[in-house]
This record gives sequence, C-alpha cells and structure tokens, in this order.
Amino acid sequence: MNSRILFLGTAGDSFVIGKQRRNSGGILFSYGETQFHIDPGPGALVMARLTDANLRENTAILITKDELGRANDVNAVISAMTHDGFDKRGVLIAPEKLINGEGFGHKKYLEFLERAINIEITKKIAINDVEIEIIDLDEDNFGYKILTPRFNLAYIPETGNVNRLTELNEIDILILNVKEPKENERSDCLYPAAAELIIKKIKPQLTLLTGFGTKMLEADPLYEAREMQKNTNTQIIAVKDGMSINPTSFAATMRQKKLNTFQ
Repeated sequence: MNSRILFLGTAGDSFVIGKQRRNSGGILFSYGETQFHIDPGPGALVMARLTDANLRENTAILITKDELGRANDVNAVISAMTHDGFDKRGVLIAPEKLINGEGFGHKKYLEFLERAINIEITKKIAINDVEIEIIDLDEDNFGYKILTPRFNLAYIPETGNVNRLTELNEIDILILNVKEPKENERSDCLYPAAAELIIKKIKPQLTLLTGFGTKMLEADPLYEAREMQKNTNTQIIAVKDGMSINPTSFAATMRQKKLNTFQ
C-alpha cells in the first residue's frame, strides 16, 4: 500500500506567509487511493504544480481552523478536485463557520462537494480504510489523528495546549507546528521545550517540525530540531518545503484494524 506525506509549505505566521519566505500550501497525505489535503493555505495550487502533486486526486480536505494561513485556498482546491463542480465529489472536514460559508469557504464551491462535516460536533470519521479522530485544542482550533491499518499519525497545528496533547497515544508519526525557537517561549503556541514534553510523552517513531515563524527561521529550524533530538532521544526532522516522507518506514507495528464508519 503506497503512502506519503508531502509538505506543500512550512510557513507558520503571517509575516512568513506574506513574504513567502516559506510556502503555505498545507500538507498532502495519501494512503493507497485515498488522499487528504490538510490546511490548504495561500499558494496551495502553485506548490502542488511544483511538486507534481495532483489535487484532482484529493478524497477529502481537512481544515484545522478557519484562518488565512490554513484555509485561504480551500475554494481553489475544491475547484481543482471537482473540475469546478463538473464532477461533484469529495469531503470537507472543517469548523462550522467555514462549512456554513461564513468564513473562507464560499457557498458556491461548497456545493461542489459530496459532503461537508462539522468537526465541532463530530469526533470520528471513517473515509475508505482510514479513520480520522478530531483533537480539540483551543477555541475553534483542532488537530487530527489519522489511523491507517499500517500506521498512525497526528497533525498538531499552532496551539499552546500542551496538556491536551500529552494524552495522545499510539502515534507513529507526529507532525508539530513549532512556531517559535527556544529563546522565545510563548503560551499561545508551541516552542521547543513544550514540543519536547509532548514528544517524550507520546514517544513517536518520527517527529516532523513545520509551521515556522519568523524568529524560528532566523534561529534555523535545523539547529532547533537537532537540539530537540538530543533532548528527546527520538528522530526529529525540520521539514523543508516540498519534502516528501514515506510514513510506512516509521511504523512501530503493522496494525491491522477493522475501521468502523462514523456518521
């Protein structure tokens, strides 16, 4: 079963996005014939073209928060995956404001989809042979735990809710938006010391760092990742734009699960 995680951007604040110091197209995760586009921010279509990714193959779009950096290109991605509505298909999983057409989601494009799911009232969703669990973080801010028959991964966007994240378990690959470097600790987002607490508790096989802010880029994410790796004794990679990871290489066990369909 082929699978990959493709990063269409690693930008983590409005200054990095505005100057495009790092791209901001989100993440593509595929497992077999199922492809998820997570947080398609500005430039999603451009980065898909540059990385030879086919957004027409998207099965679902997953949004963690209705804001520019995570949802700006949701309408363009819906148009690309449905041939501008000619082929009604796909699922949108997003906060209520977006799926009601009151945020970045435009009602015209939302009608091109087969289904829109409000993550504020849904805890688990099954799409093909992949199960998605919603992680409540802060107000109107969510993460995703994605379970496949072969491995599990968790995607955590910008958040300061460290205690909630240490409760996660059975995670092979952990994707963390670590916005700030170690010398710039803040309570509203992740920085290395907070991320290390999460990593030590969860014990993933691999941690991928993304969502970099201006100060993190100045400090060098590669250096920060090396220090974090020393402190946690686990493999940690500071992601670059366009980087592709094969998640099956980091699965702790070959989990065979019978996934139930959740409405």
